[in-house]
Amino acid sequence: MSQSSRATGEQSPLATLRRFVRPRAANVERCEMCSAELGAEHPHLVEPSSRQMVCACDPCAILFDGHIEKKYKRVPRRIRALPDFRLTDGQWDSLMIPIQLAFFFHSTPDGRVLALYPSPAGPTESLLALDSWNEVVEDNPVLREMEPDVEALLVNRVGGTCEYYIVPIDECYKLVGLIRAHWRGLSGGTEVWREIKQFYAGLSERASPVRATTTTTSA
Repeated sequence: MSQSSRATGEQSPLATLRRFVRPRAANVERCEMCSAELGAEHPHLVEPSSRQMVCACDPCAILFDGHIEKKYKRVPRRIRALPDFRLTDGQWDSLMIPIQLAFFFHSTPDGRVLALYPSPAGPTESLLALDSWNEVVEDNPVLREMEPDVEALLVNRVGGTCEYYIVPIDECYKLVGLIRAHWRGLSGGTEVWREIKQFYAGLSERASPVRATTTTTSA
């Protein structure tokens, strides 16, 4: 057998194998439970004890549906706009949030409602006066329907805006990441405020308006 024939024969099995192996795409996001490839839009899980977000595929995410005690909870996808939300300037000041963006959620491990606001350094926790929060809930009973650990009240009062949403908790951390990535200088710069505006515009497009001042009842 000639040298060229020998080389062809030796390479043939490998060449055949390569035809059945799909090239691995660069920077493909994968399920952190089973390593399945994920699309751009995919479910998330949250670990309440650490507040860490986990990317998951649909079959894995389904395993964490419901209210059974597990390490992770599935983050819902619904977004609810609250156009009639009641919050006076005095009530907002009593919540002791130093900026005009914040989110509030009930933490099961902490056994209380937490108030966090985005900053260039990441999510920052603010001391929340329980009496002040209870007053806001009394005025907006829909807040009692938020699922612990996985849903949050997201507030935007920047520049006189008054936007209020109940959102999946991953949307809050998405906003935090956006601010960390685009913040420049002391005031943030024009780019970060443009990104924030686009973020809220996207929420508005996907949200379903609900009454904040009247609780919903199941049939």
